[in-house]
Amino acid sequence: MGDRITGLILGAAVGDALGLPAEGMSANRIARRWPGALQHRFLFGRGMVSDDTEHVFFTAQSLLEAGNDVAVFRRALARRLRWWLLALPAGVGLATARSIVKLWLGWNPAKSGVWSAGNGPAMRSAVIGARFAEDETKIRAFVEASTCMTHRDPKANTGALAVALGAAAVIRGAASDDALIHTWQTLSSDEEWQRAMALLRAELARGSSVVAFSEVLSGKRKREVSGYIYRTVPVALYAWLRHRGDFRATLQEVIACGGDTDTVATIAGALAGSECGEKGIPAEWISGICEWPRSTRVLREIASRAADQNCRTPVSYVVAGVIPRNVFFLGVVLTHGFRRLIPG
Repeated sequence: MGDRITGLILGAAVGDALGLPAEGMSANRIARRWPGALQHRFLFGRGMVSDDTEHVFFTAQSLLEAGNDVAVFRRALARRLRWWLLALPAGVGLATARSIVKLWLGWNPAKSGVWSAGNGPAMRSAVIGARFAEDETKIRAFVEASTCMTHRDPKANTGALAVALGAAAVIRGAASDDALIHTWQTLSSDEEWQRAMALLRAELARGSSVVAFSEVLSGKRKREVSGYIYRTVPVALYAWLRHRGDFRATLQEVIACGGDTDTVATIAGALAGSECGEKGIPAEWISGICEWPRSTRVLREIASRAADQNCRTPVSYVVAGVIPRNVFFLGVVLTHGFRRLIPG
């Protein structure tokens, strides 16, 4: 279990770091600009993580603090999100930002979410599924607590729960494709969700590429994955199942779709990493992450503690280093933004 949770958390971070440079780009532009093998391209051949990994980090820390108490988890996650917003993060989804402002204004964390079906809850849910892999009741309760804090649209909970239950099935060692798809289909009677799951099953049977599935799912000749949870989660789930056991291929194809590349790669990376463990993730992709104070060493320690059901101690790190790190990170992000103004 420990190696799987380590693979999940590191896989999420690797996916985030590899997908970040291409965020918001079209599939065609990604192919033209970076025709070679997937590698770190954020900072002189190294990678950094964005808000996607930070959400994984906050959730894992809050789970450690809470034990089995969902009310404690809710308060712990709300506290971490409030202070996170003050630390000048470069990327914050609009729904998440509005919800955190409501938290600062005194809203109850159970009622602070806004009506949105964005991706925030899906970023946070894989580690919940892993932590409570043997207890679906707890998974559902903790995913709902995490989701409604920022997003109230039921679609957000459906997408987040699909990711959590997928991770839980891997941790338990009971994750056949058919069983997973059947479980996901039962999560909502929403026609749009049912269509996405039916397409997932059909395209998987055909052996379609991730790009092809993304195009079919959108109903257009468009590969890019939007920030809508009913686009992002099905594409991440499909990439994972299409290339089960092959972490490199999973991320290569899902990032090639373009759009919200860091988020979809974070989710797919968490699921693929939970299945293959740290050893299945290319070592150069892990060592290529240049992060502090939330380093890969800190992420490994969080994973180790999350695997221990009796552990109630969050991991310590140099909190004072977060703002300087974020200022530096923002500078690199702006540099990438200016570079995109150049045709090509």
